[in-house]
Amino acid sequence: MIEVRGLSKAFGEKVVLKDFNFTFEQGKSNLIIGESGTGKSVLIKCMVGLIHPEEGQVLYHGKDFLTMSYEEQKEVRQQIGMLFQGSALFDSMTVQDNVMFPLTMFTNMTKGEKEARMQFCLDRVNLPQAAKLYPAELSGGMKKRVAIARAIAVKPRYLFCDEPNSGLDPKTSILIDELIKEITLEYDMTTLVITHDMNSVLEIGDKIAFLHKGQKEWEGTRKEILYAENEILSKFVYATKFLQHFRSKLQAEKDSLTKGD
Repeated sequence: MIEVRGLSKAFGEKVVLKDFNFTFEQGKSNLIIGESGTGKSVLIKCMVGLIHPEEGQVLYHGKDFLTMSYEEQKEVRQQIGMLFQGSALFDSMTVQDNVMFPLTMFTNMTKGEKEARMQFCLDRVNLPQAAKLYPAELSGGMKKRVAIARAIAVKPRYLFCDEPNSGLDPKTSILIDELIKEITLEYDMTTLVITHDMNSVLEIGDKIAFLHKGQKEWEGTRKEILYAENEILSKFVYATKFLQHFRSKLQAEKDSLTKGD
């Protein structure tokens, strides 16, 4: 579990985050949504220590990351798996070497142990034969799965995903969502997902925070978001004509039920 309390960050006169409070629950997919420039990326950078906020706390299982010593912060970072927006695989390395990279950096495993863990992770993301391939030989969806395999290689307690479905077709996006959900439950991780994808929100959003102009505008679940009576949130959720039509149908059903009562 990760608790963020009163987190605020400004760059000069521009306030990017203001008094953000949220609990990222263990064993759940915790989503941060909002338009571009609302502070989502700054939030995640504050949470891993890349940016230092002006105010607030980031508690990893009750301990404030922002007041820890360098060695204590390093220990926490080693428990974080990162899935970057562009996958961030090393082009000059094979899939095998990409997945083993964090094992080489952060563990004392033997070569045989690292290879066994690498193969286990590739099996888990349904890429058992990909070890000898290079990133250039992979499709976008395969790259994401390799990136997930690398992220879970060190058995993290926390998994941070930045736009995991960026650049993927709808079918592949669903597969990545399902994989993130499965791994979160399987390893009982605290998973944080930054996304614009409403399909992801409705598929895996166990807990959701909607950011607007640096502030938490709404908090809830995927079951609640479609019926939330928040105009700013509704404009974000129902941005497309298809979803606006869907909203009209929901409202009609709601009105019908109300009249029936």
